[in-house]
Amino acid sequence: MKQLFIFVDGLGLAPPADDNPVRPDVCPVICNLIGAHSVPLDACLGVPGLPQSATGQATLFCGRNAAAFMGRHVTGFPGPTLRAFVEESNVFTMLKAAGRRCRFADAYLADSPDELRARRFRSVTTTAALTVPETISFRADLLRNQAVLHDITRESLLSKGYDGPIVSAKEAAGHLAQLAIGYDYTLFEYFLTDQVGHSGSYDSACSVLRTLDAFLGEVVPYAVELGITVALSSDHGNIESVGVKTHTRNNVPLIAVGPGADAILGSCASIRDVNSAILANLGVAQ
Repeated sequence: MKQLFIFVDGLGLAPPADDNPVRPDVCPVICNLIGAHSVPLDACLGVPGLPQSATGQATLFCGRNAAAFMGRHVTGFPGPTLRAFVEESNVFTMLKAAGRRCRFADAYLADSPDELRARRFRSVTTTAALTVPETISFRADLLRNQAVLHDITRESLLSKGYDGPIVSAKEAAGHLAQLAIGYDYTLFEYFLTDQVGHSGSYDSACSVLRTLDAFLGEVVPYAVELGITVALSSDHGNIESVGVKTHTRNNVPLIAVGPGADAILGSCASIRDVNSAILANLGVAQ
């Protein structure tokens, strides 16, 4: 059994509205997956206030209620206490302890784990991946098409002096599916959805969703054909309500397709349940 988990930052569920770009004419693949292969998950975790990225992601990747642990929702990058929470036990450390191979598919524009450790600000996913450094993808992996950039197409690198090839969403999907064949668990993170949600720009939100939709339209059926289970979820709502430049209290989707998908969907009620459900599908106890 192999598992591909796609984390989409800031993707919530909301009824049709003028400021909701998550609609069939913008992102038909996403809408179809939500309609046919998903369950709604609570992202508020029983803690007052708006759900935030740091505690939401820590909960997703650790299977423990990080917001309750911190006593509040924590935004942005994790501080020392939340970093320690993530480092103590996360999906990568659990899988390594079980003898499973895992990979964080997003390529860092760095050459070694030490470069990442030296950075002042590190996301939850970076913090988790650094606990098992061999999971991390770097610049060289990207150039060998053995990793995917966070924007899918690599276009965001052009302003940074990048002179390598730009790839299509279809090509990037092929790179990710081929990478996932070699590992028991592969994680891809897409956070542009949260960024444009905060911008309040409906047109930008539509553009980002179209790229993600084209990517998912290729990677999901390709991976499932290869026998890989694909799951997708989020840490909180945002892009489904671009008229409000903050996160939302909306439920988030858990999408699952492929071997064991029904069991994953049937065992999750909040984002806290996602990690244990995926591990169970891999035959690993949390």
